[in-house]
Amino acid sequence: MNRRYSGIGMTSQRTRGRLIERLREQGIQDEVVLAAMNAVPRHIFVDEALASRAYDDVSLPLGFGQTISQPYTVARMIEILRDGRPLKRVLEIGTGCGYQAAVLAQVAEEVYSVERVQPLYERAAEYLKELQAHNVTLRYADGNMGLPEVAPFDGIIMAAAATHVPPTLLKQLAVGGRMVLPLGAQEQYLCLIERDAQGYRETRLETVKFVPLLMGKA
Repeated sequence: MNRRYSGIGMTSQRTRGRLIERLREQGIQDEVVLAAMNAVPRHIFVDEALASRAYDDVSLPLGFGQTISQPYTVARMIEILRDGRPLKRVLEIGTGCGYQAAVLAQVAEEVYSVERVQPLYERAAEYLKELQAHNVTLRYADGNMGLPEVAPFDGIIMAAAATHVPPTLLKQLAVGGRMVLPLGAQEQYLCLIERDAQGYRETRLETVKFVPLLMGKA
């Protein structure tokens, strides 16, 4: 196993356990999500110079104008997406370093994740291979388009803020499915979209801060 994965100190179970307790204190109640967060070694997804902060509840820079989301935000969005139910096929827009995809892999049968920045896509592929996350499929593509060839998804999660809900992604959400995304330009908030037989229902949740959703590949 890679030395970064099996290191000591910051990677210890005690350090990770303290993070899980903080998440509980902040209101994360889904034990399946908490177990998933506990199972994924966040330190392997960040630059080694920042590894000592890997289990702090903060976002950290990845380069290319991107960040790894703070653990609370990852846990909160996945808790909303799950809503206490098993997840079969999930689409993630914005793989970044692959951390959230690795957590999703613990709670969903199949995870498809799209990244538009090629060096990040390649890095995430390496990390997820190291973790043996065999149920994650990565695609280097424009996330605005989703993945119509493998739709529908019973969960869609976005790691970048859109100014509006992308209609292409709405079409790829299964009936009974949920989509969680940050919306807004200057002021952003988490938005939950639920699809039923009658159509779509939108719920505005708490304020957040994400990098913007961009078009095309880079």
